[in-house]
Amino acid sequence: MARAAKDKWRMGWIGWTLACLVLLGALGYLALRHALQTNAVAVLNGTDKLLNGGDGAIRQVADVRYGKGPAQKLEMFVPQSAKGTLPVLVFIHGGSWASGDPHDYRFIARTFASHGYAVVLAGYRLYPQARYPAMLEDGAAALRWVHDNAGKHGADPARLALMGHSAGAYNAVMLTLDPQWLRAQGLNPAMIRGTVALAGPFDFLPLDTDATINTFGQAADLAATQPVNHIRADAPPMLLVTGDADTRVKPRNSKTLARLLRDRGVANEPVILPGVTHEGIITMFAQPFRRDARAIDAVLPFLSRVTAPAPASVAVQAAGR
Repeated sequence: MARAAKDKWRMGWIGWTLACLVLLGALGYLALRHALQTNAVAVLNGTDKLLNGGDGAIRQVADVRYGKGPAQKLEMFVPQSAKGTLPVLVFIHGGSWASGDPHDYRFIARTFASHGYAVVLAGYRLYPQARYPAMLEDGAAALRWVHDNAGKHGADPARLALMGHSAGAYNAVMLTLDPQWLRAQGLNPAMIRGTVALAGPFDFLPLDTDATINTFGQAADLAATQPVNHIRADAPPMLLVTGDADTRVKPRNSKTLARLLRDRGVANEPVILPGVTHEGIITMFAQPFRRDARAIDAVLPFLSRVTAPAPASVAVQAAGR
């Protein structure tokens, strides 16, 4: 009888424990789902950090504000074991020009610092606090900071490339193609040696989404807001990467820009990745999704080429442009 009571107690305890585990699992799932819905990039960054064993391989050398607004900030990272002078990769985040924080994109720094780059994660003013052209003014101001300060942290601003995703790809391409924004900061547009654009909107008139109407609807000259209207023959090389399963920013944006650049003799390499969505393309630069190496295998050779040290004669000529 005592054994039967003991067995009954044991089974009850096991059942209670299993119920608690199921409840904890459900709560964990709901918490993860909520986190993904509210800030999926932060979750992605946290997972990447965990799977990389922390941030031990990179070192933060700057966390600064380049303007008075809370979003006018940037972070700079270098490899922990950096040797020599590093090329610079400036990354601009997406978020429909209305959300996003460079802090949540440290997985970009972990990924590219491991390949020998100093990585700058640049923020910019967002809607509703700001509209076009605030994001371009801020991008140029961030590049001014990089120009003036990268050398203090072992990096060479003369070997600089831009990279952006979605809205950030728009910003990067406009900064590359329309010289007025860098010139307003006293910068030579030739400082951008190449640009990587991930799933960017480059030809989106008429305005037909909340994001574009909110951000660009008050522009006096809508045509001037479109990257496809700023093609110039002396633009630096561009790598346009998108997925054929992207329903948010259609691949035609990259295809059209690539065609127009080719027509003007500008080197560009459109890469269309089968089965990749708008969100999926940025996850491919973080663990565990980096196992699909199609995106990074396209980006790394391009960056290596455009940020290679220039011969002294070429560097002097570029400085005088």
